[in-house]
Amino acid sequence: MTIPPPTERLRFRRYEPSDLDAVIEMFADEEAKRWYPTKSRPEEAKRWIDWNLANYEEHGVGLWVIEEKDTGTFVGDCGLTYQTVEGDQLLEVGYHLLAKHRGKGYAIESAQGCADLALRVMKSPMVCSIVDPRNQSSIRVAKTIHESCRSFIKAEGKEWNLYWTDQVQS
Repeated sequence: MTIPPPTERLRFRRYEPSDLDAVIEMFADEEAKRWYPTKSRPEEAKRWIDWNLANYEEHGVGLWVIEEKDTGTFVGDCGLTYQTVEGDQLLEVGYHLLAKHRGKGYAIESAQGCADLALRVMKSPMVCSIVDPRNQSSIRVAKTIHESCRSFIKAEGKEWNLYWTDQVQS
């Protein structure tokens, strides 16, 4: 499994079952519930951790816990997962933060670290972020770390934004 190197303020690690309470807290505030209405339930939070553990085994990547380097404090998660977009499997950067850690630049810092891992280390041809067009916070992050954007219709018929960066040819 490949884990991103530490950033200026953050480090990445695998999820562990003991992270359950932190995951519940991460999805418990009103803003998080707007996008993930059920993830603060213990059984759903456990599924979230299990899904990431399975991704590590199957793909060598997943969402990793992000912690402050200096304190070890759980900040949220960020990482790489495969998502289906118009029939293609794309490597996506995803990120979620505890409410008390939003607005500090941690989402951009960790997402950029994951995008760099995908493009420079894993040599992925591209990396993307799939964002609900109503989610202004995630749009700001995606616009910062990616070069291109277009809309697409997900399988359920809803329009989403696809932000992406292609592999740099050297």
